[in-house]
Amino acid sequence: MAFRDLLHDVQIISQRTSLIQEMLNYSLKNGNPPLVFDNIPESKGHRAAMNVLTRDRICKTFKISPGDLIDTLAWAMNNPTEPKIILPEQSPVFQNKQRIVDLELLPIPWHYSEDKGRYQSASVIIAQYGGIRNMSFHRQYLRDRNHTVSRFVPRHLRSMMEMAQANGDEVPIAVVNGPDAVVLLAAAMSFNEPLDELHVASSLHQKLHGSPLELVELPNGIQVPADAEYAMEARITLETDDEGPYVDITGTVDGVRQEPVVEYDAVYHRNNPVFHALIQAEVEHRTLMGMPRAPTIKEAVSEVVPCTDVYLTDGGCGWLSSVVQIKPQREGDGVRAIHAALNGHKSMKQVIVVDQDIDISNPSRVEWALMTRWQPDKDTVILSNQKGSSLDPSRSKEGLTSKIGMDATLGPDQDRSEYESVL
Repeated sequence: MAFRDLLHDVQIISQRTSLIQEMLNYSLKNGNPPLVFDNIPESKGHRAAMNVLTRDRICKTFKISPGDLIDTLAWAMNNPTEPKIILPEQSPVFQNKQRIVDLELLPIPWHYSEDKGRYQSASVIIAQYGGIRNMSFHRQYLRDRNHTVSRFVPRHLRSMMEMAQANGDEVPIAVVNGPDAVVLLAAAMSFNEPLDELHVASSLHQKLHGSPLELVELPNGIQVPADAEYAMEARITLETDDEGPYVDITGTVDGVRQEPVVEYDAVYHRNNPVFHALIQAEVEHRTLMGMPRAPTIKEAVSEVVPCTDVYLTDGGCGWLSSVVQIKPQREGDGVRAIHAALNGHKSMKQVIVVDQDIDISNPSRVEWALMTRWQPDKDTVILSNQKGSSLDPSRSKEGLTSKIGMDATLGPDQDRSEYESVL
């Protein structure tokens, strides 16, 4: 399967739609349904998809429940496997190559007027240096036809880049857009120890598709998913330039920084390619931020009490707030689950713990659980001076925040008859 297999039941928009804010405006005006634009004046022969990578659509495509998907993500993290390497002539992504590299011909969108310009937000970078490989998401501002400026937060790839810079080296990379959903989910994961995300993606592919992930090697030596819509050879250079402003996942505007310039050397793509034109701060962004964190939260909570599901909320931007569903075994399990969840995802600011009868993806039912099962003075945990997320604009200058947990569970020996809903 491939990214285009997510494009079932989408609306095909054949009317002329510019990638400069018109795709965004159409999506917002119509309630952000799954869309494919196939008449983009700036990008003849290319299509653009948005709102297709959601929890419900992923589960429908893979015929799996949300809870089972979380368990599958956790299993893949603990059981990485080798991908299968195939030849270029067997790889759909090698069906076309730009004669002269020109990123401006691709449907890289400029969604918000507040953004600096056109941004790749759903492309992943696969980098290799010093015998280590990393795959992760990094936004890229389109500076000109063969250069972008990419925001690298202080994580694995930035450490790799700084090591190369200390040696005076550029970092060879591949920029991939529109790979299989399992690749996107693996790229969004964070690990406590070095782990090759493509090996995690291969395990997911094996589990959900019944076969290992197929990779093909680009001329610069970087391996990429063979059925991706786009694969681009590039280098992280020693040059820096302005990056930002950019509307981030919280819907607030991230400022201007000096960030590394990426130079592109080749662009490959499938026939009739579909560019993943994710709208930042909307449903796909929240899915990619939040869903890959659910397994680590569930694993941490499961160490203290059986945890049946985790949901990173839309109001919490898919990152800062979650609802955790547990099966209490003893008094105090709700509070124990709160502490475990906050340790399992240290960027989180709020967690609500509920019983198994509550639909954790339904904010009305979660609030109902709070209003009928939670007493603020005895079922609330508040932690001060905690390390917070850089995405939280209310954090202190030192990066600290307070955190809250609310226990809306019933004790295991409690008479439930007065607390059960007939609705």
